[in-house]
Amino acid sequence: MKRILMDFWVGVFVLIGITCISILSFKIASKSNLGINKHVYSLHARFNNIGSLKLNAPVKVSGLTIGRVTNIELDPKTYEAIVTMQIDDSYKFSTDSSAQILTIGLLGEQYVGLQSGADSNYLGDGGQITITSSALVLENLIGKFLTNVTNK
Repeated sequence: MKRILMDFWVGVFVLIGITCISILSFKIASKSNLGINKHVYSLHARFNNIGSLKLNAPVKVSGLTIGRVTNIELDPKTYEAIVTMQIDDSYKFSTDSSAQILTIGLLGEQYVGLQSGADSNYLGDGGQITITSSALVLENLIGKFLTNVTNK
């Protein structure tokens, strides 16, 4: 009888643990999106090199996440990467805003950093950010450094 009672309580404990892990995973997944009830608009930017930028990467302003990367495609004519971002509707960016691909830490995740300009006109849904700065690729920097060292 004691064995059956102990097995019952172990089963209850495991069930509670699985439920808690499920709830936490759903909360984390919902935080990674902008949220179901929030209104968003899309912006596009063209980059020569996006490094290892991935879908669902954060879009940040001053360290705060205000959106996500929703699509990355290659322009077949110019061979530039076209990055589409969904931005929270409560943030507006002027037509002279700039976008950079930045890295969290030295070897960390890449994200899009936006910086608003001073123009009084704002980008609307489907707007194009024309001032962009591509990702710094660590391998290219190391290669340039080694080339400079060997040439000296």
